[in-house]
Amino acid sequence: MLWLVALALLGLLGWYLFQRTTAKVEPPRPGPWGGPVAVRVEVARTEDFTVQARAIGTVTPFNTVTVRSRVDGQLARVLVQEGQKVAKGQLLAEIDPEPLRVALAQAQGQQQQNQAQLQNAQSELARYQGLFKQDAIARQQLDRQQALVQQLRGTLQSDQAQVDNAKLQLSYTRILAPIAGRVGLRRVDAGNLLTANDANGLFTLLQTQPVSVVFNVPEPQVAAVRAAHAGRAAPLAEAWDRDGRTQLATGRLDTLDNQIDIATGTLKLKARFENADDALFPNQFVNVRLALQRLPGAVTIPTDAVQHGSRGSYVYVVADGKSHVRVLTLGPASGGRTVVISGLAAGEPVVLEGLDRLDEGKAVVVVDTPALPAASPLAAPADAASAPAAAR
Repeated sequence: MLWLVALALLGLLGWYLFQRTTAKVEPPRPGPWGGPVAVRVEVARTEDFTVQARAIGTVTPFNTVTVRSRVDGQLARVLVQEGQKVAKGQLLAEIDPEPLRVALAQAQGQQQQNQAQLQNAQSELARYQGLFKQDAIARQQLDRQQALVQQLRGTLQSDQAQVDNAKLQLSYTRILAPIAGRVGLRRVDAGNLLTANDANGLFTLLQTQPVSVVFNVPEPQVAAVRAAHAGRAAPLAEAWDRDGRTQLATGRLDTLDNQIDIATGTLKLKARFENADDALFPNQFVNVRLALQRLPGAVTIPTDAVQHGSRGSYVYVVADGKSHVRVLTLGPASGGRTVVISGLAAGEPVVLEGLDRLDEGKAVVVVDTPALPAASPLAAPADAASAPAAAR
């Protein structure tokens, strides 16, 4: 019985080993790194390309005026609100005019007194001239009277200057806006005594229509900026918000500084914006895009599609369901796009996403394909190899 049990166990063991060796081995499934690579492409397109210089600028008022009193006196009233827009010549504030009116009346009284003396001296001179012709008085007496008349005429002219000065000082009690602009925060309230030409002033007045934007460009771009500024039309300048997503205003390059800053290696520029809608506010930081050159009919591709290596600048293009390396000669770049001088034709699809898994001849599957020209290799039906992968 023991031998029969041993033989039965050996038979079961042999049958088990036979089943394992003859079992069908299932081939391993391909991993995610072994199949076609999913990529997103964008075709190279022909467009009018504008070369731009980009910088961070500061909005600067076109004119800034600190409104000060030109005479001493008490501030009687302020006729504008803080932040209000005013026109040139508009009345802003008034200073108590009574002390200056008294001074004007005093000057006028002195003028009238000297004028009466001049009239009396002139009548005396006329009588002396008649007596001198009759040889009734000496020449010396006539000359003395003529000198007195000249003296009183000079005094009267000085009196007129004092009257004019008093009138001028009285006019300074009405503070008028020297420019059109926006009123700042008031520094002195009505009822306070003012001193002529006080350093702080009443408030500031800023002209924001038009407005300037001051920005710097690096030294390598100075030649291109000067060439653009020397053209017939001033270069176009655009002001964008801090995030660079919203365009705030459009203007023109106004002027260039006369030297490069040695400390920063940059040249300061100033652009003029009409700012009719008040989109630009003084001391606001904006992103400036200055148009330097226009290239009509240039072939452009996304800058993110360009790769750099030992072979130079290159991109991956898709043809026949596979990726191919294409070495390029590139031109200027701006606004997220780069000009292709040679190595790529318009309409060819370049890989924009999925670049890290590509190589020469790698099978690819294009996803989210944009509208393609009829001449593009991707416009043809997908091949048999890529169809099952796309179905999955």
